[in-house]
Amino acid sequence: MKLVECVPNFSEGKDKNILNQIAEAIKSVKDINFLDIDPGEATNRTVFTFVGTLDNIVDGAFEGIKKAAELIDMTKHKGEHPRMGATDVCPFVPVSDVTMEECAELARKLGKRVGDELGIPVYLYEEAASKPERKNLADVRQGEYEGLKERFEGKDKEYWKPDFGPAIFNAKSGATAISAREFLIAYNINFNTKDKKTVHDIALNIREAGRAKRDEHGKMIKDENGNTVKVSGLFKNVKAIGWVIPEYKRAQISINMTNYKVTPLHVVMEEVRKQACERGLIVTGSEVVGLIPKSAIIETGKFYLKKMGKPTSAPENEIVDCAILSLVLNDVSEFDPKKRIIEYAIDNRTDRLVDLTVKGFANELSSDSKAPGGGSVAALNAVLAAALGAMVPNLTIGKKGYEQHFERLNEIGEKCQELKSFFIQAIDDDADAFNKVIEAM
Repeated sequence: MKLVECVPNFSEGKDKNILNQIAEAIKSVKDINFLDIDPGEATNRTVFTFVGTLDNIVDGAFEGIKKAAELIDMTKHKGEHPRMGATDVCPFVPVSDVTMEECAELARKLGKRVGDELGIPVYLYEEAASKPERKNLADVRQGEYEGLKERFEGKDKEYWKPDFGPAIFNAKSGATAISAREFLIAYNINFNTKDKKTVHDIALNIREAGRAKRDEHGKMIKDENGNTVKVSGLFKNVKAIGWVIPEYKRAQISINMTNYKVTPLHVVMEEVRKQACERGLIVTGSEVVGLIPKSAIIETGKFYLKKMGKPTSAPENEIVDCAILSLVLNDVSEFDPKKRIIEYAIDNRTDRLVDLTVKGFANELSSDSKAPGGGSVAALNAVLAAALGAMVPNLTIGKKGYEQHFERLNEIGEKCQELKSFFIQAIDDDADAFNKVIEAM
């Protein structure tokens, strides 16, 4: 299923009534899965998270922006976080079977609608940016809300012409930035120490921005323009800082991974473990803040299975369990994959055929209900065939005498697991499709 996450940030973090009304507006769109509201009083800003398909995600985002424009007055807004509108930013994030270009097209579609129907100036940024100088959000939001009037009426008004909507100062709603971007994973690694300095030193080594370059006396080196010269860190798309968390009674590296496909979780964890060991520290575990895409967990689980010499063609639940155990994700708080992995969190159906027992499925099949029928039974047979296909590699890999075949067997096993998952979904897909036909008739 093609799934997209939307993470709009609204310039209101105190009035729960306003936030609830915005949430209800988003939820009014059919089949939107509303996952989270994270308000911040000091920043006077709230992050909403919901998931939908290519067909309904734009409608959900539009309804939220529309309601925010009705209820939030930017002329009265104050907050610590940079902002320029009632809906400050609204990014689309690919979650499952969706390309970045598809998300960029969603951003353009929403931007046009917001500009045309609500009269709010819209700027596209990141992967949806219409020009290179608008890729960085900080550049787009330059001057914030207070600078919008000058932006539209000053000498540089042609440069600041919005991508959609009127180039006119909208005093009440400000302007909105809409984008497509990769999934951001908030990931923390914990240590058996309260030594903030040592832990932050590791953070400086791993983050992309790195650290200030110093001479042999420890003095920061400046370039000819007086800017601090930097030594780049190890990993791209990684932001990190070391600090102490009093309630955990230990130091922690707080990490934002802005593209886990470039730098995966396990790569960061293994490097941090290595550097901690060099300093006499122990990594006690880690935690994911918020939700995480299934693909990030699966990739990590497969890495550790391979490291152990185990087949990566294991069932999905075993791969997930391996990732949780290997990263020690239950270190300071529970990591429930049903709640924390985004694809599992939105899977809230309670009437699925695949959740029945074998006896229950057979009884339902033999009843007078029109579905399940032959299509679901065919899919079930395909599930069992794929499972048998996966069993052979999993039984063979690791046994002496078959070493030259391990790589090919693992490829076959992984393909069988993919087919098994596809046909499990097809059991209910067939029944759902037939029930829609009956409903239409």
